[in-house]
Amino acid sequence: MLIRVDALLCASRAHGEHGAVIRALTADHGLVAAYVPGARGRVLRPVLIPGNTLSIEIHARGNAQLPSARVELVVSRAPWLSEPLPAAGIGWTTTLAAASLPDGHPYPAIHAALGAVLDAICHAPSARGWARVLAGYEAVLLREVGYGTAPMPPGEETFAELLSRLDRQGTAIGARLLNSRAQHQIMAARTQLIERLRRIG
Repeated sequence: MLIRVDALLCASRAHGEHGAVIRALTADHGLVAAYVPGARGRVLRPVLIPGNTLSIEIHARGNAQLPSARVELVVSRAPWLSEPLPAAGIGWTTTLAAASLPDGHPYPAIHAALGAVLDAICHAPSARGWARVLAGYEAVLLREVGYGTAPMPPGEETFAELLSRLDRQGTAIGARLLNSRAQHQIMAARTQLIERLRRIG
């Protein structure tokens, strides 16, 4: 198997002495996992930051082995990680995809929604602008994996109403998408994000 594709990096975990296992969301192949040798070196460390868009080349190493990958940076979102609110938004959206989607199942709508919310977090004038896109991303993810038909947030919705919508979606996400072992830590990151959004409200 050989895959060459652009992907949104959702997670990177150190593996072995020098490498890392990444999970990245692609439009056509869904969430893919692969081992990146040299990932913890000076060159690749700033590339393998969740939220970045990468060009990845994945080679299968056998049915029982994790594929290996070579990666190149396409879009860096690292500059926004120095700000608490954008960093929390990027962290939550990528972690949600990595934790809730099965490997190898394409979800082009989720891929597009994740790309849209990452772009909004980095380029919207304020969090009031990208919070609505965040709610839309969560609604798309819930719908696409078969857990409800949460409507997209309307443009005329007030910020207080949007926060209430996010609260409802958070309940659905915690109950339906995340397994109990990972739920507490992952949902704690979302709680921190929503609390920060409330402060600007």
